[in-house]
Amino acid sequence: MYLGLERPSPETLPSREAQPSSAAGDLVLLDALRPEHLACGNEFVFFRVPCSYLGITQDEMLHLTGLRVSGADGVAALVSKVLAVLIGEDGLWNSMNGKRLALNAVDLIALLVAELLAPYRSESTESGSEMLARIRSYIEENLMDPDLSPETIARAHHISVRYLHKLFQGDGTTVSTHVRQRRLAACRLDLGRLPNRRRSVAAVAQSWGFPSPSHFSRLFRQAYGESPSEWQVSASGQARNV
Repeated sequence: MYLGLERPSPETLPSREAQPSSAAGDLVLLDALRPEHLACGNEFVFFRVPCSYLGITQDEMLHLTGLRVSGADGVAALVSKVLAVLIGEDGLWNSMNGKRLALNAVDLIALLVAELLAPYRSESTESGSEMLARIRSYIEENLMDPDLSPETIARAHHISVRYLHKLFQGDGTTVSTHVRQRRLAACRLDLGRLPNRRRSVAAVAQSWGFPSPSHFSRLFRQAYGESPSEWQVSASGQARNV
C-alpha cells in the first residue's frame, strides 16, 4: 500500500469518486500494485507500507484504493504529523530516533486503516457475539502483557477502537473494566496458591499488569472485601488444612 502525504501546495487529486479538493496534510491511500496511481504531481510524498504490516488483505485494500482522508483531526491527524516530521528533518531516516518514529508511524497507520475498514468488516458474516468471544479469549491469553489496552486489542482483531467499545457496551461492561476484573481474578488465584505464599503481593500484582501495588490493593479490596495480603494468608492456611 502507498500512503501519500499532501505537501503545502495542494491541488485537486484525481480520485475514483468526485471527492472535495485535498488540503495540505491530507492523506491518500493507493494500491502499490498499480504504480500508475503515483502520477499525481509533486505535491505528494509517498510512503510504501506492506499490507502485512497493517494486518489487511489485498481484497481489503480494494476498499481503500483512491481514498482521500482529511488530516485535520483524529488518528489521521496524528499520522499526518508524524509523517511530516519524518520528511521534514534531514538525516532523521538513518538515525535511531528516525527508525523508532517510523515504527510508531506504521502503528498509527494500522490504526487508521482499521478505522477506515470497520464499516466493511462489521458487515462480515462473523456476528458480534462471535467476535466478542474471540476478543475475550485473546484477553485471557494476554493478561500478563502490561501493554494490553483497547488500542492493542482492536489492532489485533483488525477493528476500530470504537467498534471494540461498542461490542463490550452491548455486553453491559467496558473493555478496561473486563481486563481489570480478569486480572484481579488471576491475582487472587495466584495469591491463594500454597507455592506462592512467599511471593510478595507487589510481585504478583506486577506480573499481572498492575505496576502500582497500592492501586492494586485498593482495587482488590473493593472487589473482594479484604486486602491481598489478608487473602494470601487465609488462603494459604486453608490450603495447609486440606
